[in-house]
This record gives sequence, structure tokens and C-alpha cells, in this order.
Amino acid sequence: MKRRGRLEYQDMRIVTAAVGLALLLGSSLGAAAADVYAPYEPDAAPPAPAAYDYGDTDFVFFLGIGGVVVPEYDGAEDYQLSPQPIISVEYLSIPGLGAFGGKDGRGFSVGPSFGYIGERDASDYDGLDGLDDVDATYELGVKAGYEWEHAEIYGAVRYAFGGADGFVGDIGANLIARPTERIVLKAGPTASFASSDYMDAYFGVTTSESFNTGGRLAPYDPDGGFKSVGVAASARYEVFTDWFVDADASYSRLVGDAKDSPIVEEGDANQFTFGLGISKRFSLDLW
Repeated sequence: MKRRGRLEYQDMRIVTAAVGLALLLGSSLGAAAADVYAPYEPDAAPPAPAAYDYGDTDFVFFLGIGGVVVPEYDGAEDYQLSPQPIISVEYLSIPGLGAFGGKDGRGFSVGPSFGYIGERDASDYDGLDGLDDVDATYELGVKAGYEWEHAEIYGAVRYAFGGADGFVGDIGANLIARPTERIVLKAGPTASFASSDYMDAYFGVTTSESFNTGGRLAPYDPDGGFKSVGVAASARYEVFTDWFVDADASYSRLVGDAKDSPIVEEGDANQFTFGLGISKRFSLDLW
């Protein structure tokens, strides 16, 4: 079994996370004290989320890094460990437009959504032998959600370009539990979708590719639609003020034309992920 992995993918994620962390740490440390706010006093125990008061703060976000165990590619039966940046926005206030997220971390939120899939080198995996390589894919779009005290809904849509073109996105809902002031637990159903061009890049097999596999993989031209359905869970524990340990896990099953792909039939339609990382909350006065 070939198990070289995708080093370019891992290196890119390491560089992206490291550069982002350095820039944001530098900007926060270099700002004047009057421009940087904490949600509460550093020496005090964190209050319940509903008690957060950010004062004149305009932007509250989390930044960190961790590791994640993911399938080697969509539909693979083998897994690999990769670095993963942790980036999320809790609160954003824009003059003239209003505030998103709520100062207690609840309410309506909207923000950018990014995705990156490293190059899929067919020669790295026995299950892909004979297929063409797929260049790295970049995804850029928007995400939105609404959070109540014990539940939330969310969705995102992104335009993909590079190795795969078209649209991809996901939707979901979570139940939320806060057993203590420092712990937030979330769990709920998820689903992802993609356009036909995107699906064709990762699940399609051309006639020439089928010939190159010796007929092992039959020609296949997938349509767009739902790509997977599943469940996801996450936990965030505040170890120290504004410092968090993040853990998450998910199970998804490829469905529709993705599941029927010869690539998936030779691999596994059941896909799991496990992640663990550390993050810090930043609060900035932008305006």
C-alpha cells in the first residue's frame, strides 16, 4: 500500500496557520492598550457567556492550531494526520451595518468561509492508480448562522477554483450544552453539497482514465447535489482566561452520485474525522 501522503497539503496548512498566528499575535501585542480589550479581567474567573461585556470592542475571534485525522482523500478507506488551523469569529461590529454574533456570542453571525484541498497525486494511492492528478483546490465564500442559548443553525457556500471548479457548501444544526462556565459542548446533524463540476473532479472517471486502470474503475460522470450527510460534535474548554482546548469529531456518509462513484466503491463511503487543538481568543477595537 502506498502511503507517502500529500506533503504539499500539510506544508501549506502549517505555513498558513503559522503566518496567520504570527501576524495576529504581532498586531495585538503591538497595539496600544486602549485599542485591545479583554472580555473580562485576566485574573478573574470567566463569567457565564450571557454576562460577557466587550465594551468598545469591535472584533472578537479565535485563532489557534491543532491536528486532525482525516481520510487520505474523499472516499478513501485509509487515514492521515494533518495540521489544521483554528479560526472562528465570535463577534463583529461594522459601523453603518450593525453587530453580528452578539456580545454574548449568540444571535446572527456572518463571515467569510474558506477551504483548501491539496493536490491529489494519484500515484500516491493504490485506489487511484490510473487516474489523472487533481491540482490543489481553493474555496472562497460566505457562511452565516444563528445561535440561541441551547441551539444553533448554520450554512456556508463557497466557490471552488483550481483543481476543481464549481460550488460547494454545507449546512447543519447543533444542540448546545454549557455544563460549566468554562465548557461548551455542541452536537448535531450536518450535510454537504457540491455542483456537478466539483463532483466530477473528485468522483468522476473519464473513459481514458478507465482504460488506464485496466477497467478496474468504470467510466463515471456524476451530477451535482448532496455529497454527504452525517453528524458532528465539538467541545471547547477554557483552560485559562482566553485560552482554550478544542476537540471535535465527525462521521459522514457519502451519498448520491458521490457514493456511487467507482472511486468510493473501491474505498469507503463512511468517512470519519478527529481533531484536537489549542486556540486563543482575541478582542480588538478596529474603528
